[in-house]
Amino acid sequence: MADAVAKVIRRFYRELLRAYGSQGWWPGDSPTEVVVGAILTQNTNWRNVEKAIANLKAARLLSWRALRDISTHQLAALIKPAGYFNVKAKRLKCFVTWLWKHHGGSLTRLGRLDKAAARKALLEVNGIGPETADSILVYALCKPSFVVDAYTHRVIRRHGLIEDKPDYHKTQSLFERSIPANAQLYNEYHALIVKVAKSHCKTRANCEGCPLQWHPHDASR
Repeated sequence: MADAVAKVIRRFYRELLRAYGSQGWWPGDSPTEVVVGAILTQNTNWRNVEKAIANLKAARLLSWRALRDISTHQLAALIKPAGYFNVKAKRLKCFVTWLWKHHGGSLTRLGRLDKAAARKALLEVNGIGPETADSILVYALCKPSFVVDAYTHRVIRRHGLIEDKPDYHKTQSLFERSIPANAQLYNEYHALIVKVAKSHCKTRANCEGCPLQWHPHDASR
């Protein structure tokens, strides 16, 4: 059964890549911007995050030193478009304080840790959960840690690959057992899942023309 599911997971990737092409994620000009975006995108859509990041860029605050020195109150005002801005300002400041304390304000130093150690460290930061930690790992630090989000669960649940009550780490393990441990591959696959979820696998499914509209038993093709 596990082998059959792994074949479906691999087939999904081939079909999505054929249909949509490379997505070129994450949308950010630097690893710093990627990390900030990963924290700000919690419980909101990316368009709102883009507005908040534009404010930070305009204020020349997209550096760890600048983010360390600005007050939480001032930061909250700038990231207001991202929603929950007071909470997110505190979370961002927690990350910045932690990065300076343990890694001298350097993502490069953080990136010298192996994936398991870096992930464990990130999860100890207040406000950093599994999805945000994995986003930072794969998109900012180029470490192979598969990102699981609501789109991922929705797509594979509707294809019968997981139970109705999905578990983050079980779903992550499902993907990481099925495809090679490669950060670029994980990056691309997650972006393609988001694409098909927004195009077809919405809250109300629109299966017409979906590239995943095939029978799982035909996964060897």
